Amino acid sequence: MKTTHRLALEDYFSIIDNIEDAVIAINQSGIIILFNPAAQNFTGFSERQALGKVFCDYFKQQKSLCDLARTTLREGRSLSDHESVTFESLGRRRKRHLSVSVSPILASDGRQQGAIVIMHDLTRVRSLEEAVRHADRLTMVGTMAAGLAHEIKNPLGGIKGAAQLLQMELSEHSELQEYTSLIIRESERINRIIVELLDLAAPRGNRLEPVNINKLLNEMVALHRHSATARHINFKLLLDPSIPPICGDSDLLNRLFLNLLKNAWEASFEHTEIIIETRIDGEYYLSVEGSRPTPLVQVRISDRGPGLSRTEMEQVFTPFYTTKDGGSGLGLPICQKIVADHGGLLHFNEHPEGGTIVTVSLPLLRTDCSEQIQTR
Repeated sequence: MKTTHRLALEDYFSIIDNIEDAVIAINQSGIIILFNPAAQNFTGFSERQALGKVFCDYFKQQKSLCDLARTTLREGRSLSDHESVTFESLGRRRKRHLSVSVSPILASDGRQQGAIVIMHDLTRVRSLEEAVRHADRLTMVGTMAAGLAHEIKNPLGGIKGAAQLLQMELSEHSELQEYTSLIIRESERINRIIVELLDLAAPRGNRLEPVNINKLLNEMVALHRHSATARHINFKLLLDPSIPPICGDSDLLNRLFLNLLKNAWEASFEHTEIIIETRIDGEYYLSVEGSRPTPLVQVRISDRGPGLSRTEMEQVFTPFYTTKDGGSGLGLPICQKIVADHGGLLHFNEHPEGGTIVTVSLPLLRTDCSEQIQTR
């Protein structure tokens, strides 16, 4: 005797309640009749607030979303929009990028009874895509910078050498000593910028070895702690002790986190806290052709400073762009290159409570580091 297993009604509701995507059901009149927990989290509205409301009155600021819902109710077609829908949660500063699909709800006799709206959060995907675009742009800029740097470096050396010879010929009390010293000093400053440009562009082979990322961060915090304490800024470490060593160049990773932590405490308001977290990213993996997906180790550095404007966020990895007095604008592009050379991603996000969150994602390679050196 054949038996069939059918889910009870409460099982269907349990499944909908546990889906990570926002699920909103509306009847043929456009009234909201179902509003799952993910929809509450996405929008900031509670189920009690939403049920019984007209969908397009409730989401009147979302023209694209309402157009999809109205068209599906009117024509009975399944529609989707993966690009233009953004949503800023009520009472929060976080803006979500959403992929939306709207499908008709059909009764057993084929009559349409309403529509179901499903919203998938693409915010993290968009952020990672932007990080990849920044890395590609940086490679192109770095190649151009290398050519310029080589062309400048030789004549600059000649200028500095001539100024030094002239300085030796002048008497100690000559008024011209001031000008020769200025030429030498500015030549050295330009040379430091050129060295940074070459660091940005030159394909230095990484000296890979097992790196304990938690130990490295503890050491970097120890270096900055005194300077930060003078401004009453505290470092809080939330490190996952189960993270195994990663394959990396310890010198470059030291430089990376030294720079990022310095930026964080310089940007922080006094009497605030900088939080450094490490964890295994359970949502995204690095896919390399011919090998299994590689998990990512995520390092998040959160400060409570003024944060970055939208324009600053878009320009943060552009060489020579800086918001600091006296900054060269090459620190973060070099950080981006270090992360990219390790096969990882670096991106900035706005902190929901004010400030900036910097996230470094590095692949947790499970092969021997010596093998990785040979394949690079």
